[in-house]
Amino acid sequence: MLGKPVIRGTRVTVGILLEHLASGWTLEEVLRNHPRLLRDDVYAALAFARSVVARESRRRRTRSTG
Repeated sequence: MLGKPVIRGTRVTVGILLEHLASGWTLEEVLRNHPRLLRDDVYAALAFARSVVARESRRRRTRSTG
């Protein structure tokens, strides 16, 4: 998907998943609309997104104090 992180075994990007959740979709709605996704896939994608945000936060703090 043009270099964007995707959920293993699917064509669903982490960004699309986050957009669904941000717009109010429940986990059940996500799973119903993307039948190839498993609950653990969603949890793994959220953990990945959290790690990216944390890494970017650390990078910005280091750059602003460095």
